[in-house]
Amino acid sequence: MPQEPLSIEDLARQDGKRVLRLKGPLVISNLFDFQSRVRSSTSQALILDLTDVPYVDSAAIGALVGAHISHQKGGRALMLVGVCERVHHALQITNVESLFVFYPSIDAADHGHV
Repeated sequence: MPQEPLSIEDLARQDGKRVLRLKGPLVISNLFDFQSRVRSSTSQALILDLTDVPYVDSAAIGALVGAHISHQKGGRALMLVGVCERVHHALQITNVESLFVFYPSIDAADHGHV
């Protein structure tokens, strides 16, 4: 089974927020770039647009939890946007769903509308 690639569009913005728009599955074989970008983010709010992420594996869930913890410790926000039912379910069954704030769109995240 060929591995689907993950592409990450990095949208640094003037309002103190940064958007990482992911396309493709987030899995152990492609986590390095994702983790590197999350760790390098110094913005007050990091929005992870997962609209085009069809699934995640346990390593990716661990990376998302790590991102949450590092942002929380730094007094910064981490927001998940466009999470599909399959990814949401994976976060539920691993008991980490409550760590995250979910938004249906980037616009909703910008305005704090869950």
